[in-house]
Amino acid sequence: MPAISNLFFRTAVVFLIVGIGMGLQMAISQNHNVIGAHAHVNLLGWVTSAIFGGYYALNPAKAEGRLALVHYGVYTAGVVIMSIGLYLLLQGNTAMEPVVAVSSLITLAGVLVFAWTVFMPATATIVRTAKMA
Repeated sequence: MPAISNLFFRTAVVFLIVGIGMGLQMAISQNHNVIGAHAHVNLLGWVTSAIFGGYYALNPAKAEGRLALVHYGVYTAGVVIMSIGLYLLLQGNTAMEPVVAVSSLITLAGVLVFAWTVFMPATATIVRTAKMA
């Protein structure tokens, strides 16, 4: 499995643990005010990161190089900052609104890098790999 796939899967598991922890906290306290943050951690963190890892595992030529690492770094930073900011915003800290807005745009940038990766032909990467062999 490509290293970037492993990185996305490991990060996805961390998001899953955090998401489950948030869900347990809400259930125990009977206060569900942060359900939006919980949903973002689970869907953008756990599910989407795992899908990214699966994509790169199925397309190892596209997992090579800097673009996959840029994708991982931008997307993961965006989701982490957005999740924390949204959690605090939903707890009543209105000063977090700009943080959530900017981190949402960072997350979108990560998704756009992934879209570029999906639509970009892998032939250049395959040719480079073939020359190295």
